[in-house]
Amino acid sequence: MFPPESFPRRVLLAVTGLSPQVVTETLFALATDETSPFVPTEIHLITTGEGKRRAELALLSDDPGWFRRLREDYALPPIAFSSDQIHCINGSDGETLDDIRTPADNEKLADLITATVRELTADSDAAVHASIAGGRKTMGFYLGYALSLFGRPQDRLSHVLVSEPYESSWDFFYPTPTTRVITTRDNKLIDTRDARVSLADIPFVRLRHELDAQWLAGDAAFSDTVAAAQRALLPPELVIDLQRQRIRAGGVDIELPPRELALYAVFAQRLLDGEGPLSAPVKDAPDNEWADRFLAQYHAIRGNEADDTDRTEKALVKGMDGDYFSSTKSKLHKYLRQALGKTGAEPYLIDDGGARPRRYGLGLPVGAVRFGKLAASRESGGTR
Repeated sequence: MFPPESFPRRVLLAVTGLSPQVVTETLFALATDETSPFVPTEIHLITTGEGKRRAELALLSDDPGWFRRLREDYALPPIAFSSDQIHCINGSDGETLDDIRTPADNEKLADLITATVRELTADSDAAVHASIAGGRKTMGFYLGYALSLFGRPQDRLSHVLVSEPYESSWDFFYPTPTTRVITTRDNKLIDTRDARVSLADIPFVRLRHELDAQWLAGDAAFSDTVAAAQRALLPPELVIDLQRQRIRAGGVDIELPPRELALYAVFAQRLLDGEGPLSAPVKDAPDNEWADRFLAQYHAIRGNEADDTDRTEKALVKGMDGDYFSSTKSKLHKYLRQALGKTGAEPYLIDDGGARPRRYGLGLPVGAVRFGKLAASRESGGTR
């Protein structure tokens, strides 16, 4: 693995509130690290409307201009950081929020952080260093969680540590290379040159490999992305409800057309009965035994709905051939992938054994499969 400082694009991403100092403190600690200095090529902030105003006045203004001063004091190269890279949280009405007070505000915050982290980590040439030092506790939590969802080996998470009494002083932004005297809240004089600033590296579990591509590249909300990660980590479970013509796979209810559900039920029943994989019908060679096992499940699904059942029986009157089997299996897999994503659907697909001659079966553990009545579910997918 390449070290983060070796990547051509290096991003410092921070959440901030009323104390923009965390940006310069973190930047100082990263850039002056004696063993592996990480000098960002760009900085992004996630904050409120009031947080943006404070960052612009304290960091980006001509005076005091603490971001410019830090770069000059420590001869740092150009770093892209402007008002355009300060991302504000908008409320349900689209207006910028000055604080986060309601559950709806928190949801907007989570979605903004998720979208920002997803976008930055999509660039394979970028290394992201995320700081949770600023803002409300929920901001830091969501940033850490988002990095756990999308973070790669080169990405890092940290909290900046500032020695007392500098941490409690509004006038402190970073340790200066020369003497600069400031006043603490209790009216003591201190020299910013004597301050000690360091980073506490925060290990985090990387779940990116558990997420399907649609969650990595899409625009899903924070809660939906978390739900996808949770499903990926759960042990597989398949429940087949023939009466309601749906299944529950990976915690998601999926409605299936009778034809695809009947084929799925054939393989599920064989697994439960301890029977091995099956060869598929041969193309242009109808197989009566295959038609019988398929129609037994189809009748259990459709019952006395004569018109539909009659049409299916007529289609298989001479047996099931390879085309009928293959097209039904392909549609079944399509429904599963649409509902669960490519990665999430993988355990639930009908497996062909991986070698010739192809023999088909469900690869799920026997204890993970059952037939039964499904209660109402909050999550649903698929189509009939």
